[in-house]
Amino acid sequence: MRVLVVTESFLPHMNGVTNSVQHVLAHLRRRGDQVTVIAPSESMFDIGPRTDPGALGGELHEGFPVIRVPSLPLPDYPKVRVAAGSVTRIRQILERVRPDVVHVASPFVLGWRAIQAAAALGVPTVSIYQTEVPTYAARYRLPWATELLWQHVDRMHTASTLTLVPSSFCREQLTRRGIRRLKTWRRGVDTKRFNPARRSEALRAQIRSSAGARSGDTNPEELLIGFVGRLAAEKQVEDLAVLDALEGTRLVIIGSGPQEDALRRRLPRAHFAGFQSGDALGTHVASLDVFVHPGEAETFCQTIQEAMAAAVPVVAVGRGGPLDLVDVGRTGWLYRPGDLTGLRSAVEHLLSDDSTRRDFGLRAHESVQSRTWEALSNELIGHYARAVEVNRRVLSGDARPRRAESWTTEVSSAR
Repeated sequence: MRVLVVTESFLPHMNGVTNSVQHVLAHLRRRGDQVTVIAPSESMFDIGPRTDPGALGGELHEGFPVIRVPSLPLPDYPKVRVAAGSVTRIRQILERVRPDVVHVASPFVLGWRAIQAAAALGVPTVSIYQTEVPTYAARYRLPWATELLWQHVDRMHTASTLTLVPSSFCREQLTRRGIRRLKTWRRGVDTKRFNPARRSEALRAQIRSSAGARSGDTNPEELLIGFVGRLAAEKQVEDLAVLDALEGTRLVIIGSGPQEDALRRRLPRAHFAGFQSGDALGTHVASLDVFVHPGEAETFCQTIQEAMAAAVPVVAVGRGGPLDLVDVGRTGWLYRPGDLTGLRSAVEHLLSDDSTRRDFGLRAHESVQSRTWEALSNELIGHYARAVEVNRRVLSGDARPRRAESWTTEVSSAR
């Protein structure tokens, strides 16, 4: 199969979108598919061999050519790039690559151009709904933009052959917006990297010692409450201030981002571990006692799934992806959005009893063992085939669902 992957975010910037794309590319390589990637460059003036899929010496990832299009940095967040390539440029690449399907990862700017170009050429698109951008508007003090952004989401996913959503919350959300042709595609988890065997008492002691030296209250028995993610407004990390002074505990903030300085002031006792990746991230996660996630804009929340794989019980806000991931009362707790007293109470419950915390963690670990990237990527190939078939019927004038096919009856991957 010839696949064109168009992604709003890619290496060297690491986030949930990049992580998913990397796993998909690795799977396509193992299958022997032909793949080309289009991604933002690190510069507005990034031109040369990397813009030509056939050029010698161009950038490769998993052996696949990566075509970079010029981009601009977001204000106050230069690591996030917004692509500036035109629809015409994307169409030229499509005409040269001649893909069977276009995989559009978290479309917004570059992805929308790819959807338009593919539609003009009659090429099917599978769009991955992964970022709830409209909800970011209020967090960034732009509430007037929320509905405009939703209208853009409507346009993109209505024009896509198939949209894959990561959670039941997102499926219901887009259905209410009138978007059809929705299927659920969740995310896999690396159960070797995120595993309770990686728990490190040496790292735990180092965190306690380092944080205690700064705050002047060293306690070698502290329990560790951790967060992993981008330190940005939409993650609502400041909500964790209600946990910063819990007796016998230490907050561990793993990640980097534009709010780091402000959060260091807001959470004076917390240990900031910085950006972690690979096995180091797995060790940090497994070394926590409780994992917390307060962000209300998560379409899935991969970090929750990774914590569960490491046998760490979870407390998360009850909105978005966490609603599917956390089995309340068995693997963790959910609290109502805005109820920070509820957040604190849920964390205190898990901290108060070693046996309960251990049981929650073991059940969390067991619940994600079947969610491998291999299984989820094979599922994705099935969605590609579905999009190709639907597109064929649309082009032939027969867009009626088959008897066994219904866009409103969701066949999703198992929880």
